[in-house]
Amino acid sequence: MELGLKGKVVLLTGGSGGIGRPLARAFGREGARVALTYLRRADTAKEVAADIEAAGGAALPVRLDLKDRASVQGAVAEVVRQWGGIDVLVVNASATGGPNPRPVPFEQISPDSWLPHLRSEVEGAFHTVQAALPSMKSRGWGRIVFMSASIVNRGRKGEEAYTAGKSALHGLSRTLSTELFEHGILSNVVAPGPTVTEGLLEKLPEALRGKISGLAPEEAKRVLNESMPHLRFSSVDDVNGVVLFLASATNGNVTGNVINVDGGH
Repeated sequence: MELGLKGKVVLLTGGSGGIGRPLARAFGREGARVALTYLRRADTAKEVAADIEAAGGAALPVRLDLKDRASVQGAVAEVVRQWGGIDVLVVNASATGGPNPRPVPFEQISPDSWLPHLRSEVEGAFHTVQAALPSMKSRGWGRIVFMSASIVNRGRKGEEAYTAGKSALHGLSRTLSTELFEHGILSNVVAPGPTVTEGLLEKLPEALRGKISGLAPEEAKRVLNESMPHLRFSSVDDVNGVVLFLASATNGNVTGNVINVDGGH
């Protein structure tokens, strides 16, 4: 299916790690011009950009610090300068990473660990969307996709900071969808469940890590599914397909929604 992404300018924050890397490549395969941001992984971002260009696409690695408003504005300005504007914004970067591998009871959470989650998710999204909107409005068309996590919908003991930060994006996206519709801009959230990425090993119990260490992603996914029959692990392609659709011209009227990609968990 032709998604209408060819030639579109995509700003993907957090394009150097986790879900961001394969997602950047997926946009590149659709013919989009992909600006992928990084904070510390400059080499990885350049490798992903090289992969996109080797496949015939266009890519631009851009440094962006979510906690620094000037950095966000500078990154957006660089993309606009290079390619004339922004059509698609995927808010994927998170300065605090994923769920805490060693959660503690709520009363033991310190402000030093709580506040970074909120600042990373909420302030980072605020700065990025605000900087990108003038370009989208000038074009009369745009797509915004916030990357969340399905754990927000079901909760998990000890993950209050992470889920509070991510759930804020749900309300933000819903409200933006009402404000921006008249400008041709749609806003949605994608909430993946457990997904087989290169970083998944770090988040699994030791017994499961040993089972999939060194396996190719699809084989790792098969082994994990057999180990945990009550839960279907997603592949990055499962997630990418949903994000690409929501970010594309094929999506003409889906806005203000949260799409879970979690195998029905």
